[in-house]
Amino acid sequence: MKYLVGILLMFISVGVYAQQQERPLVQFTGVVYNSDSTTVSIPYVTITNASYHNQVNLSNYKGYFSFVAHEQDTLLFTSIGYAPVKVIIPSHLANKSYTLQVNIKPKIINLPTFHVFPWATTEEFRKDFLAMKLADDDLEIARKNIERTTSPWAFRNVPRDADEIQSSWAQNENTTILNQHSLMPNPLLNPIAWGTLIKQISDGDKSRAADGSGN
Repeated sequence: MKYLVGILLMFISVGVYAQQQERPLVQFTGVVYNSDSTTVSIPYVTITNASYHNQVNLSNYKGYFSFVAHEQDTLLFTSIGYAPVKVIIPSHLANKSYTLQVNIKPKIINLPTFHVFPWATTEEFRKDFLAMKLADDDLEIARKNIERTTSPWAFRNVPRDADEIQSSWAQNENTTILNQHSLMPNPLLNPIAWGTLIKQISDGDKSRAADGSGN
């Protein structure tokens, strides 16, 4: 039984091969163009002969191709970014050559949304998540507000540090340099100041006399 099956398969293979050999050879020539423009050719298109052991041919950088095939062969034109096109060579050609302009359409592929995250590994994500600062709750907000009200008291009672002292010294030095050529007023030469002083002394004497004190 096995021998009969083997002989049958051999006859089928021979029949298919003989049928394929009976088909005349054809010089298949053409140019591959973008279907959106008849002037833009597609370079390096893959041409697969599905009827002859998936034999592969390529068009050149201008989209031109020329190779030998059989009548009624099915050829598949494929290129990245374009939809595949199937071409069948007709039979009973007069001059055993076939020329064709093949137009292929651009293929638009809508990819799913891709989210890019700044973490290369899950370990980095875990570390950042644990170190993430959460928003303040009501208690924390109240505590910060209290700190703002107590800050002036702290500034008045806490001694100044070295940076504050240096900054104050620099400001005083700057003021001294700016005013070193200016005339400083002398209060002893101010008649208004003398009048104010005499008035204060007189008011003091009157106050002591009203109280009954001798001096």
